Amino acid sequence: MSSTMIRYPLAIATLTLALAAGCGQELMATPNLYAQGTANPFQDVPPALRGNRLEVLYATDRVPIKDSKGSLSYGCDRSKSLAFGVCTVEIGRDLSWDALVEASRSQTRRAALPIRVREIREEGRFPEASGFGVAKDGNPTEGPAADGNAESEKLMQAMLARHLRQAPRKEAVIYVHGFNNTFDYAACVLGQIWHFMGRTGVAIIYTWPAGSSEGALGGYTRDRESGEFTGYHLRQFLKTVASCPDLERINLVAHSRGTDVLMTALRELNIEFQAAGRQTRSALKLGNVVLAAADLDMEVVSQRIGAEGLIDVPERLTVYVSRTDRAIGIADLLFGSRQRLGQMSYDRLTPQQRMALTALPHLQVVDVRARTGLIGHDYFFSSPAVSSDLILLLRDNREPGAEHGRPLTMREENYWEVRDGYPQEPAP
Repeated sequence: MSSTMIRYPLAIATLTLALAAGCGQELMATPNLYAQGTANPFQDVPPALRGNRLEVLYATDRVPIKDSKGSLSYGCDRSKSLAFGVCTVEIGRDLSWDALVEASRSQTRRAALPIRVREIREEGRFPEASGFGVAKDGNPTEGPAADGNAESEKLMQAMLARHLRQAPRKEAVIYVHGFNNTFDYAACVLGQIWHFMGRTGVAIIYTWPAGSSEGALGGYTRDRESGEFTGYHLRQFLKTVASCPDLERINLVAHSRGTDVLMTALRELNIEFQAAGRQTRSALKLGNVVLAAADLDMEVVSQRIGAEGLIDVPERLTVYVSRTDRAIGIADLLFGSRQRLGQMSYDRLTPQQRMALTALPHLQVVDVRARTGLIGHDYFFSSPAVSSDLILLLRDNREPGAEHGRPLTMREENYWEVRDGYPQEPAP
């Protein structure tokens, strides 16, 4: 057997082990924004949202299962219907609000704070999407019955409106996870980010059927196809959320393989809205779109995102990249890419690509030069420097640059760098 044939399974096995954690062992490191300064985002959290338990809304086309205690959970198999509800994420055990705030503003904690999903409550489900035409009044139609969809849309929007009433800002941050992530892992990731954002707006995960047990290589390829499977449901979900009258703005965050899942859905929605004479940004109430550790081929990106104008759809598209992201390096090896977006480097851009980057006012690339750990793939929330920048972006909607209170270092127009110590210690 050739060394090349051996290299691929070993690489994917490494990637699978690196990303196979369920919910994580403890609360993410305190962002530098709080650990090194006097900022306290928790003093403005409404009383109803305080405590060591927080509610994250969800939508999923995973098949529901029962855990060992008979409680609702979701596995990695694909469901033809989209479910939605609320999951409760718990930080620590019997931890008071004051103790949680102290730990959340400390660089060194007295004790580890375990984080887990405590409860999942499904509040509704859309009709199954058959994918086949159904004759109605002699005309072919696609998908489930419109009446069932309308009822489910009202239930989801009522759930969202109920949570928006507790939030001073009528915004939502939606997270789309990556390869081999479980339902619980996605909920815990966004729960932590939302906590450190000062629990502003409403947190929602869109979790697709990733994380199969078909072995290393089979798991990755199956997850890629599950990402294609979920497209209809993700478009359905985004349109339903955006149609909620009480919601004013949506920020989208996607990680790893989830970046392809999200951008494919946005591309298809953009085509749909343009054909109907509508502007995609206003129809979806899009603010920021964040792509972290994007598992996307650069040449594919230039065609599907650049040439088709997807960069102009949100108010701002921010791409976090890291040349030390080993997981993206493995994907690069698998697919033989010249370069993947998640490992983009300014030094490797062609003169034409550099010129194009400077001409795109809605796009900002943030090159992560901070420490990112052994695998270097989850830096968007595990690195105290990068999580600080993400908070300044999502919570405060700040443009990059010290003059805007987001002191990234500019390498070139629209290309920025973040290093350890940020934001108190910007790069030289």
